[in-house]
Order: sequence, then structure tokens, then C-alpha cells
Amino acid sequence: MSIWTELSPIAFRVEYVDAAGVPTRTLRAGNPDAEPVVFLHGTSGHLEAFARNVVAHAEYDVHAIDMLGHGYTGKPDRPYEIADYVRHLLDYFDAVGISRAHIVGESLGGWVGARTATTHPERVQSLQLLCAGGTVANPAVMERIKTSTRDAVTTDDVELTRKRLRLLMADPADATEELVEVRHAIYHAPDFVANVDNLLSLQDMERRTRNLLTPEELGRITQPTLIVWGRENPFGEVPEASAMHENIPGSQLELFERCGHWPQHEQAELYNPISLEFLRKAAG
Repeated sequence: MSIWTELSPIAFRVEYVDAAGVPTRTLRAGNPDAEPVVFLHGTSGHLEAFARNVVAHAEYDVHAIDMLGHGYTGKPDRPYEIADYVRHLLDYFDAVGISRAHIVGESLGGWVGARTATTHPERVQSLQLLCAGGTVANPAVMERIKTSTRDAVTTDDVELTRKRLRLLMADPADATEELVEVRHAIYHAPDFVANVDNLLSLQDMERRTRNLLTPEELGRITQPTLIVWGRENPFGEVPEASAMHENIPGSQLELFERCGHWPQHEQAELYNPISLEFLRKAAG
């Protein structure tokens, strides 16, 4: 299967939206009259991370975007903090006419979604945290993310991109060669190379610490929340997920076996039905 065959059962379009001056790449699909579901990827990621989820969610108004400074979205030259990602997300909402959305955030995307849920609760209908970051500052994990990403971006060796993608997966076969090619092309676009330190800025301890989601902040999340975690997640152990679950009132926790950092991709056949059941319960 390729990204194209994954998406081919439904109509979709990839376009650029002006989000307050930032050209933002977005994949749109599904029912435009239904409630919006917005997919947000992780650090150094891109919207193709959700290729295995778009068709399954087509009863909704589906949006998968390249976040600020990522993929083919615009790259303002400054270090990005969580407030910058939240502002860009809300600017995208405003540009496409979304008043409130179900947010599905993987890794960095979950961090951004959770912060949006607490600072702009009126814009978030429900929240999914897929191996979400932002609750701890682990120096070893931060260094692994920073080093593996920078090496893959600054050296034109596709094997380094392949290793960076395989780092995310419990089964290396889930880092398909097509995904490797997509990411390698993104990583070696001149604007991405020039911007890599800005999108890695949250791997700096001082900057990360001041952006962390505290237990008190998580306790203020009132939206229905689904937490999904891979038991072989290389960037965060199960106790992080359990702590989020304990801190977010009424949250649902799902732990996936044989799964790393991309549960929506690695275990799509398990994740999609769980997500759809959750969304139907959370629908307004």
C-alpha cells in the first residue's frame, strides 16, 4: 500500500491556506458539513503521518496540516514555542472557518492540542493525545530527537532519514520507503534546512521547561480526552501516559502492544475504530 492507495477511496485535496500570512499546507477530505477533525503531527513531521486515518474518518470534515515551520508550511525565522504553534493553529481555524474542532495530536501535536484546550477551550470540542509530548523534560530523549533530526537534515544521506523514521516505529517495516522518500525531500528543502534549529527549539531544556504542561493545567482540561500510547514508544514510557490519564478528568487511556510513537499509523486498524467511537460520543 502507498499513501495514494490509502487515500484513493475518497475525494481529497491538498492545498495551501493563508493562516495570518503563513502559507499552510493542508489535506482536506470528508464531509465539509460535518464537525471538523484536525490532525496534528509531531516534531519534524508532516501531514502524511495520517495517511492511514483520513479515509476512516471521512464522515467528518477532515483536516491534516503541516504545522508551523514543518513540512511545506511557511517557516518564520524564530525559535518556536507552544504558544506559536497554538496561534498558527487558531489562525488556520479562522482562515478556513472552523469555530470549534476535534483535535487529534500526535507527539508535539498533542502538546499543542492540550495547550489549545486549556487556553482556548471554546475552540476545542474533543482532544486526542497520541503519544503526546510536553509533560516531561528527559535530557536523553531530547538529545536523541535533536541529534537524529539534525543529522538527517544536514547530511544528504537517505539512510539517516530512514533511521530517523524507523526510530519512531516498533516494526521498521512501518517506516515505508515511500514515507522515507517524502520525509527526505522535506528535510532537504532549503528552507527546512535553514529552519531546523527553530523547530528543534523545544529540545532546549530552559525553553522546554517553561512550555511544559503541568498536572494543574491538565486538570483544567474539560473536553472529552482520549490518550493513546504505544508500549514500545521510544520517546516516552507508559507512566507518562498513566500520569496524563490521572490528571485529565474523565479521560480514556488505550495502550497498544507492539507499537512505538505513531499509534495512528503503526496500529491503524486498531486505532481508527477506537477514535471513531470516541468521536461519536464526543460529537456535539
